[in-house]
Amino acid sequence: MAQYVTQILRCTVKTIASTHGKQMFNSGVSLRSKIFLSRGISTTRCMSSTERWYTDKHEWVEINGKVGTIGISHYAQDALGDVVYAQLPDVGTSISQEDECGALESVKAASELYSPVSGKVVEKNEAVESSPGLINSSCYEKGWLFKVELTNPDEIKKLMDEKTYDQFLKTDSH
Repeated sequence: MAQYVTQILRCTVKTIASTHGKQMFNSGVSLRSKIFLSRGISTTRCMSSTERWYTDKHEWVEINGKVGTIGISHYAQDALGDVVYAQLPDVGTSISQEDECGALESVKAASELYSPVSGKVVEKNEAVESSPGLINSSCYEKGWLFKVELTNPDEIKKLMDEKTYDQFLKTDSH
């Protein structure tokens, strides 16, 4: 069995080496070093350069150009429990920052959604409406809620960055 694992790892390292054109993966480097280096390369490629901004009500927004993608934080989905229903704003709806714009229901509680930014809804995640559990399993990727075309990008300055939000979660005021 160990022989097969070693062969698979060597194959993976060779693939990564050829994909990335790294000469260091060739002769003279131990298999252990190759595995360590391949892990670094593969995790670096998966990192997101998008910055998320948070409200004190645990909604987040990622800005891409003039469009903000909105969802709820890991903390919020964990506090709600298994989400069983999602009511999202309709496309074309104009919303203002801090407006109530939808609701989530779980086996434990119901919670209103508040928009972290002002804008016009340009898309809603219909997959979440039909499978609300996506919010629990993937609140930052597949479980996003809706997208808005921003009308006032400066509103971001009122929100918390990820580091500040993490500190906020450590306080009793949330």
